[in-house]
Amino acid sequence: MQTSQEHQDSSNFHLYHQPMQQVEPYCFPSFQMLNDTMCPDASQATQVSIQSCNEQYFTLESSPAAKCVGYDSPSGGSISSNKTPFSPQGSQSCLSDPHHSSENTYGSPLSGSSVVEDGSEWRHILRNLENKLLGPESEMDDGCSCSQAYSLSSSNQIMEMIANLDLKQALIACAEAISDEERRSLPTAERLMNILEGMVSISGEPIQRLGAYMLEGLRARLLYTGNFIYKKLNCNEPTSSELMSYMGILYQICPYYKFAYNSANVVIWEAMQNESRIHIIDFQIAQGSQWVSLIERLAKRTGGPPYIRVTGVDDSQSAHARGGGQDLVGQKLSKVAASFGVPFEFHGAAMSGCEVELENLRVRQGEALAVNFPYMLHHMPDESVTTRNHRDRLLRLVKSLSPKVVTLVEQESNTNTAPFVPRFRETFDYYLAMFESIDAARPPRSDKKRISAEENCVARDIVNIIACEGPERVERHEPFGKWRARLTMAGFTQCPLSSSVSIAAMDVLKEYSKNYRLEERNGVLHLGWKNRILATSSAWR
Repeated sequence: MQTSQEHQDSSNFHLYHQPMQQVEPYCFPSFQMLNDTMCPDASQATQVSIQSCNEQYFTLESSPAAKCVGYDSPSGGSISSNKTPFSPQGSQSCLSDPHHSSENTYGSPLSGSSVVEDGSEWRHILRNLENKLLGPESEMDDGCSCSQAYSLSSSNQIMEMIANLDLKQALIACAEAISDEERRSLPTAERLMNILEGMVSISGEPIQRLGAYMLEGLRARLLYTGNFIYKKLNCNEPTSSELMSYMGILYQICPYYKFAYNSANVVIWEAMQNESRIHIIDFQIAQGSQWVSLIERLAKRTGGPPYIRVTGVDDSQSAHARGGGQDLVGQKLSKVAASFGVPFEFHGAAMSGCEVELENLRVRQGEALAVNFPYMLHHMPDESVTTRNHRDRLLRLVKSLSPKVVTLVEQESNTNTAPFVPRFRETFDYYLAMFESIDAARPPRSDKKRISAEENCVARDIVNIIACEGPERVERHEPFGKWRARLTMAGFTQCPLSSSVSIAAMDVLKEYSKNYRLEERNGVLHLGWKNRILATSSAWR
């Protein structure tokens, strides 16, 4: 796409380092980066938690998400909003945390996703701002946007109006301005962005850090540079060792990937207890760290270990994080298996899920098959993006293999087919909960490594969701109801989760803030922050 020369260089990714002025507390109305990582120490293992390894491993993908209420979508299912496991028991949460306490409530939404708010309220705010920022139309038509007298007299009124908006309101007003199809509100959007720059900070409170990246997404959307920035932030600039360090930081301070690994491993272990030959297809193999603890667990199985074969699927992004191809993963896992006396074979399929065909998976007769989808299916374009509909095509392909079990862990959010402004609100609510959860681990807000971790492993997803459309928008989350519809249409049946799966996930959360919530509901395990569902784990056959 062509970018106007009147605008700044699209390569500039703004980082809002300035100290942040105090933002007035506010409440949300009622209504998801996950990054791969290293295994926890074996000393933390319990009977069912399957957590142990002697070496640190990391994986690549970032992201998590939340259930959304009734956005019209061509996806295969109609979703209605039910009260989530994290519905509020009391009053709504409010923002400010001046003491940086994880026990205070910043203002997470109170359910799985954003309610579709009345757009007229935001349009009214936008019109008022436009009148103040741009002046009456009669004064704009005389060759001057406004007289000096008008500018001076309206300046205080403009600042007063902005002061009455909290950061969320100002961001949404800016998103509304940018979404104007006739682009009449773009001058308002540009001026709002200039004002917002003084309200956000990448070293501020969670809402201020989130606001900095959402503002960058808005600016990129306005300049048609969203895909450029996404690729720039998509783990290409840091060296492999730097990126590994950033992902390690997020892995340690957030439980999202530990939740995914442990819940899926318990499901697979229970399904394969009596199998002598096991084939695991991992559609986001990354560093292969998930399988270290499962190999150890299977090695101790009564009657001896099974023969294990792992097929790993990933693309060049994971290769960059590893600093090499999948042969590195195969070598590591082979050493782990040998140390436990487990017969083992590894096959790497270096390609994205969109490229996978039957022959790439090397399925053999006589092997019990387990398929793992850890936070990756939302990257597959669906029928709203391409007629090939890789999201459903891949599910049908896997079903044709007759797997014994399929594990699905996804971010609980609705950003796939929602229109821009509702998608913007959903992204704000979901990632605010995530930034709050990062803050709960109490890393210094000015810490450069934490800032780099958020920039390279979280901000890129936010920018992509806000700034990109069509095939360029690859972060396309769906709520679990839509995943259920897709899997059911592909021929799968949902499997109930045993209590061992919940216990394993609870063991993970013991080392984190008490504001994380875990609940099994209708055969699905929900992980949330306060009252916001961030991820779901389920099993299928």
